[in-house]
Amino acid sequence: MTVLKINAVGKTYGTLETVRDVNLSVNAGERVALLGHNGAGKTTLMRMILGLTPISAGMIRVLGNAPGSKASRSVIGYLPESVAFHAALTGREQLRHFARLKSVKPRAADDLLDRVGLSDAADRKIRTYSKGMRQRIGLAQALLGRPKLALLDEPTSGLDPISRHQFYDVVDELAQGGTAVLLSSHALTELEARTDRIAIMSKGRLVADSNLSDLRHAARLPISVNVTTHSKDADLVAAKLGGQRVNGRSVVLTCQQDDKVAMLGRIAGFGDLIKDIDVIPASLEVLYRHYSAAEQEGE
Repeated sequence: MTVLKINAVGKTYGTLETVRDVNLSVNAGERVALLGHNGAGKTTLMRMILGLTPISAGMIRVLGNAPGSKASRSVIGYLPESVAFHAALTGREQLRHFARLKSVKPRAADDLLDRVGLSDAADRKIRTYSKGMRQRIGLAQALLGRPKLALLDEPTSGLDPISRHQFYDVVDELAQGGTAVLLSSHALTELEARTDRIAIMSKGRLVADSNLSDLRHAARLPISVNVTTHSKDADLVAAKLGGQRVNGRSVVLTCQQDDKVAMLGRIAGFGDLIKDIDVIPASLEVLYRHYSAAEQEGE
């Protein structure tokens, strides 16, 4: 089921066009990462989905409802990039206030405080919270009422590595429960294994939208193959395979995706001379630079 549908959407401010002809959909249970440089149009797009910014062209629907409508707002959970709460309230008081606004039972607020790791600090004033703790309060309020669509703008900002891992566990639980998740982040490495699809924006346009494997195949970026040998055999292996020797006993090779199996077959032919093989495809960071640069060169 399609939860979010964006069709040919654009946004202009006078003569300035910040979003151009964007088409994107997010289905129930799908986790989509929205990437782009600062000013690429990501936050503007999210604000149009929320109904906070008027649409200049095209159409957006949330479960068939217009952005900003009561029906649309009732099924969306939103975590903005910069969260701000009442410093004089405790975490529990703040979240229970949001629960009342969403017509959710206060008990749900207490459960979410525990889920985001703030149960021990729930009755402390928010002014005593660190940035990461305030971010977790923001995540908890976005989850109130079991949203059908979760919009998360830089959700791991200020979180330590353990908290980031816990955050993505929550995202996984949301998706497994049928929530469509659209999250924007600059932390590319952590997105590779924790999202189903990657959408890349550049200069207001959507320049890529697919899963990681298909993006790699379409980009035709070389794969790196690191071969570990015995130090005395490294020069021989490098000469035979045409690779570069590094770190004494390693040989680095590159090939295209379609040539990977043939390359591995050639390496296997060396038998006991080979101690280990690592196949390293293009990272999400490399793919992001590739698609963003292709858009800029096209213009």
